[in-house]
This record gives sequence, structure tokens and C-alpha cells, in this order.
Amino acid sequence: MIFYILGSLINSISIIAILSFILSKVSVVRQLISKRKSNYIDKIIFSIFFGILGIVGTYSGMPVDGALANSRIIGVFVGGLFGGPFVGMMSGLIAGVHRWSIDIGGFTALACAISTTVEGIMAGMLSKKFFSSNNKWLFSLFFGAIAEIIQMIIIITVATPLSEAINLVSIIGIPMIIANAIGISITIAIVNSVLKDKEREGAFQAERALKIANETLPHFRQGFNIETSKKVADIIYEMTSFKAVALTNRDIILAHKGEGEDHHFAENKIKTDLTKQVIYSGKYKIANNSIEILCKKDRCKLKSAIIVPLKEGEKIVGTLKLYKTRESSISPVDVKLALGLGSLFSTQIELRRIEEHKELATKSELTALQAQINPHFLFNAINTIVSLIRTKPDRARELLLHLGFYFRKNLYKTEELVTLSTELEHVKSYLEIEQARFGDKLDIKFNIEKNLEVKLPPLLIQPIVENSIKHGIMNKLEGGEIIISAFSKDDMTHITVEDNGEGIEDKKIKDILSGNINNKSIGLLNVHKRIQLIYGSEYGLNIKSNKDMGTEVSILLPKGEVII
Repeated sequence: MIFYILGSLINSISIIAILSFILSKVSVVRQLISKRKSNYIDKIIFSIFFGILGIVGTYSGMPVDGALANSRIIGVFVGGLFGGPFVGMMSGLIAGVHRWSIDIGGFTALACAISTTVEGIMAGMLSKKFFSSNNKWLFSLFFGAIAEIIQMIIIITVATPLSEAINLVSIIGIPMIIANAIGISITIAIVNSVLKDKEREGAFQAERALKIANETLPHFRQGFNIETSKKVADIIYEMTSFKAVALTNRDIILAHKGEGEDHHFAENKIKTDLTKQVIYSGKYKIANNSIEILCKKDRCKLKSAIIVPLKEGEKIVGTLKLYKTRESSISPVDVKLALGLGSLFSTQIELRRIEEHKELATKSELTALQAQINPHFLFNAINTIVSLIRTKPDRARELLLHLGFYFRKNLYKTEELVTLSTELEHVKSYLEIEQARFGDKLDIKFNIEKNLEVKLPPLLIQPIVENSIKHGIMNKLEGGEIIISAFSKDDMTHITVEDNGEGIEDKKIKDILSGNINNKSIGLLNVHKRIQLIYGSEYGLNIKSNKDMGTEVSILLPKGEVII
């Protein structure tokens, strides 16, 4: 009889084990089990899940002398070990009340209901020790056997008459203790494998993301642009299973690799509403069909995508888009990988910005130092002052003061902000010396809005004025005029330096703003880059020029305070 009951219980355990295995493959169940911290909704779902396993154990049992030899405890005990006291108690109540309700007034109905709840609570109390155990299946085997012994004691204590209870326990006790302890251990191994699968999956994705980040780092160090984005897209495409990879800035597609690259071209405007939403909100979005991707090309095979933001600090500078060719095929694994890559790429972009800021700060400081000891400017200024010492000593004295003021202001640190009036005083000191050299050939006009208050980085305007004199006015025999203007409009500060000199060719303007210049023209480039680093890439120098007619260089700055 004992071996017959044991065989029946093993069949019951097999059913529960198979059911546990199948349910553990359901994504919702896998996510729930693998959560490190669960809220009460999760715990309630957990309780129902393991309570149902307990009910299955009841129905798969066999009748023995007015009672049931069953495996109800397996689901309840496993739930308590994984979910803690709340889940253990609730799943025990669910399975225990069910056992009582299907045999109200039965010989062992009440005893089984009580014992199931007690065993669930016991498992919940053991949960912390279970998770800290190095050998979880052995832990669950040992305490599962103790739990079944407790159940036998409760049956003898609660069930009446006592003689029948003792007789029942003598028949079902050993088979249930052995079988259910083994069943608990097997189920623990199945559920625990889900956790290990998730850990392995997470480790694999983390390793792959780090490998991609390692490969892309040298490219992001060169900036976030069309050329580097193409190389990054190639790397992601080769190292993942995505059918297409794209990167954008805030306005255009920077690169597209894979399916659809015959019509998703770099420099095309961003058209997908989801991409614009990601840029606006800073939160990732998933496109589940071609309509959401919004590709107007017939027969485009791209059917789903995940779009994650790329950040420079707190500012959204673009997106990473990973595509698949089946609808609704973006899995949780894909989401984790995309978010990981987005985070790593954002860090790389931010590090590049910091490096570039340091590099340009160093170049600006070197330029300032060179200006302090620039022999041509210094010798010309000294010669001009010497020539005036006898004939116009007061003027010579005035120029010496301007020269001292000019060099003193050049010592401002690049991270300090100065008022517009202070910056203009520095420009005027420079111009006083230049006007003393060129006389009537150099006509300077200031058009500054009254009471205009704005702070800006030092040495922004003087290099522009110097460029106008050296490369615009000096080459004209008749000289020329420079107009320096500053005014506010639409909560922005506009600063312009306009001359009627020789002008600049369009190609040279592009070279200046792109950095494709020689060291002699580094002044304008440094001003342009410093403005972009401090205020954002949408700011910088705007240069308009016509050959033999003159040049206008404009600076657009926000009126609010900035931190460098």
C-alpha cells in the first residue's frame, strides 16, 4: 500500500513539475519570479500562481481511508520560499480553504486546511535563509520533509477520531514526507533555473553591450556626427541580430545600416513621430508596425523598432533606432540591450564633450597667452606710442593705459563670465591702439542698446574685431569702417561685428566653422566652438560675407545666466 501511494504521489509530482516548467516559460511569470523587489500586486499574483499549483496537487492526489494522499504542499511551500511570509500565507490559505471547501465536514478537511496554511507560513519565514543558502535544493528537501512531518502531527492533533487519524498517518506519512520533499526540491530547481536563465541572459546582454561600447568609443571620441555615426551603426549591425540600425541627431538621420538603407538616407529629415516624441520626452518608444515607423517607401521590410534617446548630460542630442522585419517583435531582451547601449553611448558623447571643452579651453588659453606676447601687436603698439611721446605725450600716455588695460583683461580665466560693458571696454582698448596706428583709415562705430544687461564668456568680441581689421580693412588702401552692435530681441542677445572690407569666400567661411583651417585663423573657430560648448550646438557664429563688399559676423546668445 505504501509503495502504491508513493507511486501515485510521484505521478502527481510529475504533473506539478511539468506545469511549473511550462508556466516558468511564460514571459510574465519569468519576469515576476526574477524580480528582486516585488510590490503587493506582484505578491498577490505570486500567491494565486502558487495557490493554484497547490490546488492542482490536491486534485492529482489519491483517496486513502476518507482522506487524500496529495502533493498540495509543493506549490504552497515553493511559493513561501520564493515569495516570503505574505505569499506563503496567502497561497496556503488559497490551497487550504479550497481543500476544506471540497470536503466540508470531511475526516481531514479542517486538519489539511490548517496544515497547508501553517506550512505556507513556515516556508515564508524560511525565505531569507533559503535565498542565502548555497545549496537551495538540499535546503528545500530538508525543510520540505520537516513541513510534511508537521502536517502529520496536525492531522493527528485535529482530526477525529484519533485512532483513525493515527491509522491514516501510518499509511500516508512516509510516502508523503518522502515524495513531497523530493517534489518541493524538484520544483525549486525548475523555478531557480528561471532565475539563472535571467541572470545568464542579463550577463550576456551586458557583455555584448560593453563589447559594442568598447568598439564604438574611439569613434565617439571624434564627435557625434554623420561620419562617426556611420561607423557606430556598422558596428552595432555586425554585433547584433537587428535587421537595421540608425542614429539621428535632433533634426536629421546621421546613419542607417541594414534593411532599408536604399531609401533611409543620411541627412534626410526625421519623419517618424515616435522619434520626435523620444527627442521631446527623453523616454524610449517602441514601434510595433510599419505604420508607426512611418516609412512611405512601398515594400519597406522594416516592421518594428525600438527608439532610445541619446543624451549629452540632461540634453537630448539624438536617438538610437534598432529595427526588425517582423511586427511586434521587439522583446524585453531587445529593450534591455537598446537601453544599455543608449546609456553607454550617452556617456561616451558626454565624455567627448568634456574632452572637447577641455581641449578648446586649453587652446583658448594658449591663444590668449600668444596674444599677450604677440610680438607684432606689441611692437606695433610700442612703436606707435614712441612716435607720440614727444609730439603728443598725453595721447601716448592714454595709449599706454589702454595697452595695459588690454593685456590685463586678456588674463581673464576662460570659465569666468563678464558683463557686456566689460567686454566692450576690452574691445575699445584694443581699437584705441589700432586707430592710433591707422588714423583715419579705420572708422569705428558702436551701436549698443541702452541698459542692455548680459553676461558672456570673455574674449568673444575682440577676436572678431581683430579679424575684421587684419583680413578685411588693412588690405584696402582707403581703409574701412567697422560697426559693433548689440541689442536684445525675443529674449535673445544679438551681437554683430560688421565691416566693409574685402570679404571672405564662402569656402573659407565653411572651413572656419568646420575647423578645417590653419593656426592663423584659430581665433574665429575658438569663439564659435566656445559658444557652442557653453550654450549648445544651435548657437555659434553666423558669418555673412560678399567679396569686396564686407563681412558681418553675428553672435546669438540666450539672455539667461549660464554656468561654464
